[in-house]
Amino acid sequence: MSSTAVGTPPVPRRRRAAGTGVASKVPEVTAVFWAVKVLTTGMGETTSDFLAHTLGPVPAVGGAAVLLAAALFAQARAGRYRPAVYWAAVVMVSVFGTMAADVAHVAAGVPYAVSAGVFALVLAGVFALWRRTEGTLAVEAVTGGRREVFYWSAVLATFALGTAVGDLTAATLGWGYLPSGLLFAGLIAVPALGHRLLRLPQVLAFWWAYVLTRPLGACFADWAGVSRARGGLALGTGPVSLVLAVLIAGAVLWLVRVERRSA
Repeated sequence: MSSTAVGTPPVPRRRRAAGTGVASKVPEVTAVFWAVKVLTTGMGETTSDFLAHTLGPVPAVGGAAVLLAAALFAQARAGRYRPAVYWAAVVMVSVFGTMAADVAHVAAGVPYAVSAGVFALVLAGVFALWRRTEGTLAVEAVTGGRREVFYWSAVLATFALGTAVGDLTAATLGWGYLPSGLLFAGLIAVPALGHRLLRLPQVLAFWWAYVLTRPLGACFADWAGVSRARGGLALGTGPVSLVLAVLIAGAVLWLVRVERRSA
């Protein structure tokens, strides 16, 4: 699913994008990458719900938009991959992407099946334009400029799409959060096995799995946070968000230490 085998430790980050002398601005795709990515998806789901209920939808969306813009600005200004900056941007994309899908459903009354289709078309459009303009969708080739704009546009679309798909199975179809989470846990193995056993193209396998991390993490986070009447553990969206934030912070601090040792 990437140029780095799943399960291997991160390699020194002084790598360069293939065919260039420019440092890549995205992480090495390892097991750690996927673990932190799933944690951010869960945090985005519960944090979005917590803020919307605590502050109200309008202030929550507005505040998330400002923080997202600030995080992406910091990421754009970074000359290379910096773990804290990169993962802060991913967290804010997760929170805002969740809100985008939820607002479309709650405020505008758009069914999750429809919004999932719309976000899928948006993602396909981003990929088509990215491929046509840059010639590759490989994340290791993201070094800044237009490629970075395409990359983060695709990331935002995957979060919105994954949110809609997860809520579609868990709520609209009535399967519940835990069964839906188990479903996506099984589905995410398909691109990994396809790449290893059937030579599924690396880029296709990566983005397929990337989309599925969103409903995977969100369903399990919702299951932990929502009330028992909704099939959850009733731990609360606030506490679940806090626990996930601590886990993400710990992982990022470890990645920062790895980065510094490789300098």
